[in-house]
Amino acid sequence: MTAKIAYDDVEVGTELPAQSFPVTRATLVRYAGASGDFNPIHWNEKFAKEVGLPDVIAHGMFTMAEAIRVVTDWTGDPGAVVEYGVRFTKPVVVPNDDQGALVEVSGKVAAKLDDNTVRVDLTATSAGQKVLGMSRAVVRLA
Repeated sequence: MTAKIAYDDVEVGTELPAQSFPVTRATLVRYAGASGDFNPIHWNEKFAKEVGLPDVIAHGMFTMAEAIRVVTDWTGDPGAVVEYGVRFTKPVVVPNDDQGALVEVSGKVAAKLDDNTVRVDLTATSAGQKVLGMSRAVVRLA
């Protein structure tokens, strides 16, 4: 696969299409099974509250993975991501109801680099709070 976006077609400030990702308790159970991360803060409300959390929280790596989807969907090639990192700033609290939580992600090209690469800065929020900080990806474009 190759990125669908050409390096020459983007400028600093180019905005990627924003996306919203719903997260329910069922989502967390499926992710726990796939990742092997069965920490009870991600599925047991009583335990989460006993350790000082407001409720069950989403896995940080799950949140990180959802956020990078904005970039991979934009490029059309997950292999175009050369580097990716975040800081976890706030947890995504997932209530036990039919709606769960919503992670909203936007991104924009922050810098054009060498070798047809760009740095994309992402903003991820849930319930009005920034849940990822310093969320940046370096992406190789066509």
